Amino acid sequence: MRNLSYSKAINEALFQTMEKDERVFIIGVGVNSPWYVGQTTARLYDTYGQMRVIDTPVSENGITGLGVGAAISGLRPVVTHARMDFMYYAMDQICNHAANWNYMFGGRLTVPLTIRGIVNRGGEQAAQHSQALQSIFMHIPGIKVVMPSNPYDAKGMLIAAIMDDDPVLYIDDKWLYDEECDVPEEVYSAPLNKGRVTIEGDDITIVASSYMVKEAEKAAKQLAADNIKAEVIDLRSISPIDSEIILKSIQKTGRLIIADGTWKTGGVAAEVAAIAATEGFDLLKAPIKRVTLPDIPAPASGPLEALYYPDYKKIVEVVKTMA
Repeated sequence: MRNLSYSKAINEALFQTMEKDERVFIIGVGVNSPWYVGQTTARLYDTYGQMRVIDTPVSENGITGLGVGAAISGLRPVVTHARMDFMYYAMDQICNHAANWNYMFGGRLTVPLTIRGIVNRGGEQAAQHSQALQSIFMHIPGIKVVMPSNPYDAKGMLIAAIMDDDPVLYIDDKWLYDEECDVPEEVYSAPLNKGRVTIEGDDITIVASSYMVKEAEKAAKQLAADNIKAEVIDLRSISPIDSEIILKSIQKTGRLIIADGTWKTGGVAAEVAAIAATEGFDLLKAPIKRVTLPDIPAPASGPLEALYYPDYKKIVEVVKTMA
């Protein structure tokens, strides 16, 4: 193993899958512009050329439709949406087509499509360029939704997504791109349906996804100084959600807080809370708490962003209210 950043782990996963399987190709706005997608597609065009690295005009619906068609024809496309905000334009292709074809054809047709939705929040980019829309897509049956929080999973889950015969929405958050950890050089895959305990504890369970896992881990370390032992769970997948790992943890701790980087109403945190309340209510010693974005659009002001986006300090504050 060697230390690798999150963005370079994605890049390596793309290189290795394209080398291993000639059916894999990349299409999207800016995929031949390394700056635009945070170096994640750097040098791919030079290696594989314009037939397999297709930089397109801005047409989210058309690009995604092409990906769906290519997938049901036997290829393994990776459709890249450099800003997840504009995936709204592709909702018909994702929700009415990609997610449904396998079911509507009685399992005789597969849709091996990977869609990269990149969250590019912060930096005073305001409401139309800062959105994390994972909760919308986790509502749709027929499509898997994964959100790796570290470079190891970023590589392994992307490889697994590309090799999967079902459509997978792979969401990477640019706030994680500089994170580093040990990543194997060889090709490997990480599960698309399992969470992971990153810090063990027996006082309270903190369930998080994507960049909020890092904030949860920071919170757990600070809480440990006050002799509060928090267990941190990285969901990794939000559709399906690994309910078993959540219930096993709250059986031990009796308390649950969910940290999620999107809006509160109808969000990932709400679904996790529902799982705990319906399947593990008798395990809980205190009401469930959520740390999320407020139900308002993202501001276009640095000082307001500091208040808008939750961090480990907010998690610590909420944990201390849970007797």
